[in-house]
Amino acid sequence: MAELHIIGQIVGASGFPQNSLFCKWGVHAGGAWRLLSGLKEGQTQVDNPQIGETAYWSHPIDLHYATKGLQGWPKIHLQVWHQDSFGRCQLHGYGYCHVPSSPGHHRVNCVTWRPLGTWQEQLAHTFVGGGPQLRSPDTIYSGADRYRLHTEAMGTVELELGIIMSRFDKFGVES
Repeated sequence: MAELHIIGQIVGASGFPQNSLFCKWGVHAGGAWRLLSGLKEGQTQVDNPQIGETAYWSHPIDLHYATKGLQGWPKIHLQVWHQDSFGRCQLHGYGYCHVPSSPGHHRVNCVTWRPLGTWQEQLAHTFVGGGPQLRSPDTIYSGADRYRLHTEAMGTVELELGIIMSRFDKFGVES
């Protein structure tokens, strides 16, 4: 079986309308992929930067997969949340990116978006907070129903990923 090691970190986020952010993340892989070690989902701490708009998390990612095929290459999906001074949390963005398919060190910038609701929901979001959320988080990376959503662009999450590939030459992949 071919093996894939993903070692890196979620560096931080910038370009969001408010500070005091944290990130929920997960990795989705196809049926041919088996997680040998590591956590396939997690959450960063809240960072409230005093200077600038960039939230720094430096949250580690360390995964080891085995696979029998290339179909269903792993994707990292993200949810960026804002925590206010009362401890209430509201969604600031969804995003996903494919894990790089070549070995080495990679900087990946993952753009995020959030769903727009009706004008009544947008007005309530402005004055009360909250806002529309996806019923199924799978919509983030599946794409099946994503084309029907009305969204607005949010900020960017930066990841640093080190990719180590082993025995992929048996599948015709040169590393």
